[in-house]
Amino acid sequence: MKGFTSTATFICLLLGSLARAEQYQVVTEEWAPYNYLEDGQLTGMTTEIVQAIMQLTGDDFDVMLLPSMRSSHALNTQPKTIMYSMFRTAEREHLYKWVGPIVEESIHPYQLVNTLVPINTLEQLLRAPQITTRHAGLIPELLTSLGFRNLDKSATGNLQLYRMLLAGRTSIIIGDTAAGVAYYSRQLNIAPGTLRQIPIETYRSTLYIAFSRDCDDTLVDAWANALERLRHSGELEKIQQRYE
Repeated sequence: MKGFTSTATFICLLLGSLARAEQYQVVTEEWAPYNYLEDGQLTGMTTEIVQAIMQLTGDDFDVMLLPSMRSSHALNTQPKTIMYSMFRTAEREHLYKWVGPIVEESIHPYQLVNTLVPINTLEQLLRAPQITTRHAGLIPELLTSLGFRNLDKSATGNLQLYRMLLAGRTSIIIGDTAAGVAYYSRQLNIAPGTLRQIPIETYRSTLYIAFSRDCDDTLVDAWANALERLRHSGELEKIQQRYE
């Protein structure tokens, strides 16, 4: 009887996981080193964490890498959708269900270390001729709300920010965490010491996994518990260290 009960329980868990797999989708966007394509494979710090969570919960949801802004649009408009990595802000708090935190990050502006006009204060940053950021997303929206009127939102991707800076098409860029700057510097073979982090923290928050409001609470709780298991086992820290 005991063996039958264990088998029945396993089948129920398996069927439940298969049913959820048909209902839920996971979306993300290109944002290294957290979620990005490498050699045609989706990888990154948060991607590995999400994969480890699903291994613990028994879920096998499809994960789609979407263009910037389309992932958040999917989260806002499509049922039973999960998105990573997302900053948890006061404005977003009531819109989603949350699992995390995964990692705390801050975002600074950058300029070339040999610049003739080093920026060190917020006042100088506000008066700078041009600050280049991506065309859409949290950071350009945040900078606009803070009163920046010198934004150039022409960059359509992360790598373009650094190429524009190196080519002299802009003198200041902003859009990535320190881990992201390190990743893109390696991608473009930018020598260490070429970029200067401007000592102005424009944003600090924690990255989370966001669930659309119609996602089942039992699923959200299962993911939260799995994340805590990864944290307590030390696996979460190991994954994070691989991307430092």
